[in-house]
Amino acid sequence: FTDPTEGREDEYNDWYNNVHLGEVLNTDGFVRAQRFKVADTMPGVTDHGYVAIYELETDDPGAAMKALTGASAGFTMTDAANLKNAKMSLATQASDLVESA
Repeated sequence: FTDPTEGREDEYNDWYNNVHLGEVLNTDGFVRAQRFKVADTMPGVTDHGYVAIYELETDDPGAAMKALTGASAGFTMTDAANLKNAKMSLATQASDLVESA
């Protein structure tokens, strides 16, 4: 969960979509990513405006997160991203994907 710096949303989205996602996906274990703008219809769920979801293919998610931490030192960052209050969580699959009939 992240936010842009005030007044720099376009620059933030350009960096996130065209730089950051690719850098994360170059990290061992990370295979897919997609970003979402948080809907106003979910007040109280998060104070952040954006969420990125990364999919990992690994038997050791902890090792993938350590690899990400190590790789992040070489990432291209921007001050258009307000990362002071960014949040990250690791979740594991609890069910198969269910689709409507």
